[in-house]
Amino acid sequence: MNQNEQAKKAVEPVVKATAEASEQAIDPLAELLGRAEKAYAAYLEAQKEVARAYKEREQQAEKTYREAEQKANKACEEAIERALGVREKAEQQAEEALGKAKEKALGVYQESVRQSLRDRNETIEQARKACRETTEQSWKIFQGEKAKEGRED
Repeated sequence: MNQNEQAKKAVEPVVKATAEASEQAIDPLAELLGRAEKAYAAYLEAQKEVARAYKEREQQAEKTYREAEQKANKACEEAIERALGVREKAEQQAEEALGKAKEKALGVYQESVRQSLRDRNETIEQARKACRETTEQSWKIFQGEKAKEGRED
């Protein structure tokens, strides 16, 4: 064996030991790197899940909003329909009341006209009676004067 070979044989266990030590040193780094990569992948997956959860929450909020809007619209439409019914009933009652008031006003008018005509006729009758009485008295006075004149002649 030559010296070179002897040196190689002597160095071989040292190189093997160094290589093993290097491999052992690299293994913990590789393990840490692998764990870091797994952790990062888990972080990315968790981030995706959070994004999905936010999206689902947003969709649920939209759905809830649409349902509330539909309920509000329906309630509003029903209230408007009820109000329209109340208005129509009130208009009908007002029209009936107006008709009755017109009838009553017509009755009061007609009664007032009848009373005015009665009062006029009574007044005219009283005036005619007074006129007759006055005329009769005047004739009596006139005839009485003439009778006195006729006696004096």
